Amino acid sequence: MPSHELTASRDEADAAGAGAVRLDHVTHRYGRGGEALTAVGPVDLTVPAGEFLVLVGASGCGKSTLLRLIAGFEQPTHGSVRVSGTGPRPGRTAGVVFQTPRLFPWRTVRGNIDLALRYAGVDRALWPRCRAELLGRVGLEGTEKRRVWEISGGQQQRVAIARALAAENPLLLLDEPFAALDALTRERLQEDVRRVTDRTGRTTVFVTHSADEAVFLGSRIVVLTRSPGTVALDLPITLPRGDIGAEELRGSPEFAELRTHVSHAVKAAAAA
Repeated sequence: MPSHELTASRDEADAAGAGAVRLDHVTHRYGRGGEALTAVGPVDLTVPAGEFLVLVGASGCGKSTLLRLIAGFEQPTHGSVRVSGTGPRPGRTAGVVFQTPRLFPWRTVRGNIDLALRYAGVDRALWPRCRAELLGRVGLEGTEKRRVWEISGGQQQRVAIARALAAENPLLLLDEPFAALDALTRERLQEDVRRVTDRTGRTTVFVTHSADEAVFLGSRIVVLTRSPGTVALDLPITLPRGDIGAEELRGSPEFAELRTHVSHAVKAAAAA
């Protein structure tokens, strides 16, 4: 078999795995006629099952648009998006965490998680065990009875992550979920997300404008150009993920080198 056919076959297999994502010649525009604005594209991208992909770039480069396309909240103007080999279905093919927690303030932590379990079709008899497991994953044991306004912003975002994990779909999408948090809370939640996704093996697509956050979290980084967003850099990250502490990783020369490389790439892509 010719080499290009072998490559195509591997791409198709990668795109069909549980939680895998494939974007083929994707372009997305807002508006019509002469007032149409091309937000992203064309973009070709394959995210194998289990990968932690970080989309990074300057504000307005189309990162969040790509995430919405993968979630199925919007349809591409041209091209196709596939998740696990089929078209994405909102609320079904991926768990999504937004920039703000978007919790129901009149419900307790338990009520917010239980609602997610109900929508996920989990047997009601299993809710207590599933809820305890989810809250344990994000370090919120003992908070079940607390109201949303009784917990901190960082804790609220942890509830949002637990809620996104409630459905046993293999894809997790996060759109700058820590942007509004203080630096210390942000670092702690980065560590939580890294640990949880490594443990569950879910495919993850994470949007950020921070080179530091991208290098810490990702097993692969894609830098987007300014609008319309296209791929300026596709970089695999070979830093260890399971056998090194967060502080040791952040303090390593390899981390600093990659952070500088990605930062320069983001600035160059924004200026091009």
